[in-house]
This record gives sequence, C-alpha cells and structure tokens, in this order.
Amino acid sequence: MLLLALSSIGTDAMTAARSSYSGGGLDMNREAMPIHIDYMRTAASNVILIGESAGADWILIDAGMPGFAAAIAGKAAELFAGRAPLAIVLTHGHFDHVGSLPGLLRRWDVPVYAHKHELPFLTGKADYPASVLVGGSGLLSRIVPRHPHKGIDLGEQVLALPPDGSVPGLPEWRWIATPGHSKGHVSLFREDDRTLIAGDAILSVKPEAAFTVLAREEEVHGPPEPFTDDWNRAGESVQKLARLKPEALFCGHGLPMAGVALRDSLERFAANGLPCGSSSD
Repeated sequence: MLLLALSSIGTDAMTAARSSYSGGGLDMNREAMPIHIDYMRTAASNVILIGESAGADWILIDAGMPGFAAAIAGKAAELFAGRAPLAIVLTHGHFDHVGSLPGLLRRWDVPVYAHKHELPFLTGKADYPASVLVGGSGLLSRIVPRHPHKGIDLGEQVLALPPDGSVPGLPEWRWIATPGHSKGHVSLFREDDRTLIAGDAILSVKPEAAFTVLAREEEVHGPPEPFTDDWNRAGESVQKLARLKPEALFCGHGLPMAGVALRDSLERFAANGLPCGSSSD
C-alpha cells in the first residue's frame, strides 16, 4: 500500500528532506528562514514549530503523517529543551495533518485548536467526503482510492479557535479562514515579517507530487483537487492569501519559499486562478 509506505519512511529520509537547500535563486537555509519558526517533513507533509529558543514556550502547527510522533517530539526536544508545546494548532483535520496527533497527545497533555467547522471531523461526529479523481493517471490515481477520509475523536481535548482571529500562544499571529480544501481550513499570518503558514490552501509543489518524499520544486500551486471539498471556495482562499503579499511561505506540502521567488510565483498563480475543477461541496 502506497500510503503505508509513506507513513513508514524513517528519520534519515526526513533529515535529508529538511536540510538546507537551494532553489529558485534563493538559499533557504536556517539563517534565511523567518525568525522563531522551523519546519520538518513527515514523509509527505510538513509540521511547523514556532517558538523563540530552548526552554521557551512554543506552538506546533499540524501533526503530520501517521508514525512520526517520536520524530516530531525529538525535533521539539532539540529546539525547546524538552518543553511541551503550549498547544497544537491544526490548519485542518485531514489524515496527513493529524496522523501523529494521537501519539503526540500521549506524550503531551496539551489542548488542540482548530476552526469550529473542523470540529465535527475531530470529535468523531463526521467523516470527510471520500476523495474522487475524475480521469487522470499516475501517482494521484494510485493514492486517491487509498486516501483515508475518516474523522478522529479527540473528545474535549480539541477546542475551537477564538473567533477574534487570535492564535492561542502566538500573540504576533492571526488565523485566517481559508475554506475550500476543507470546510474549516485556516491559514496563519504574522504581520511583522509577513510570514504565511498556508496549510493546504496553497502548495509550493505540484499537487500530483505533494505525496512524494523528496519533491523539491518551488512554485505556487493550488490544493490537490481530489481531496478538496469546494473548488470555488478554494479559489477564493487563494486570492485572499495573495492579497496578504507574504514575504515567506510555509505550506503543508513542499518546501518553504521567500522573497522574489515567492512574490513572482504567487502573483502569477493568483492572476491565472485555479484551473477549472470538478470538486463540489
């Protein structure tokens, strides 16, 4: 099974995937990244760690693919001297963003926050729509039939994000509703340096390559259509994020982007809009 293979990739592959890299004329190593933010790949999806220094308070954004709880906790221990996060904030609840959440919550007794429209999928009350691929072939055609769409049940440990747009534990950040990929999808934005965490609202890798381990393209794309609830709203969310004019971008899939490479790519993509899709609410 392809997804089982993805979820079982070891830490050596992850270490290689999150090391310093170059692309699009930008050397996006640790020194070039926005301050107080780090990321790591869990096979095919990214998690974001935000905090100032070792021993400081910090927040985890998303929980990655299944089977990576120990690796995420290990990375956090390196960065924050073993301190548990104040909270875990989810951009949305798809399996590749909550896969290691049960294992992390066994280690850390912390609250989980998500948009109120995601809560039914995170409290055992609803499942996501089954993914549908209309035509096509290649990697996505193999992934879609196996893509888990069942909700999970976090009980009272998951809470709705504050309605005022604030992000618990991150006073410099605000959350922005970016529905389409899922009903309650959110992105996070830090105004001071215009850093955007987009989840799957936009990707920095082609959707058909989003579930590969070493995809290294740096170009803005829309979300993967077969896993997107509402294609029209997804397009509106792309435009909303483009209007923020971010200077740095972290996505759920793909490499971080920054500077001219990001500005040019996002402007070009937003001008063209999402291609006509067949997804519906």
